[in-house]
Amino acid sequence: MKVRYFAWMKRRVGLDEEDVTPPATVATVADLVAWLRTRSPGHAEALAEGAAFGAAVDQRTAPFDAPIAGAREVAFFPPFTGG
Repeated sequence: MKVRYFAWMKRRVGLDEEDVTPPATVATVADLVAWLRTRSPGHAEALAEGAAFGAAVDQRTAPFDAPIAGAREVAFFPPFTGG
């Protein structure tokens, strides 16, 4: 699965995207976030509990309880506003 980071999140992680193979216990976006936090201090900072960011699964905005089984891509992005 490809994981993509946008804006300040990619600067903290140090990557704009990465290919990962999470363990079978990672079933939701929230599980993926918790697992990614363990990958590096930058991941832990960008995906910190209480940090404001959203997620998309296969380019569709998704809640953190969304399943990720079969997903090709999960993206994380900071809040944004329209105008």
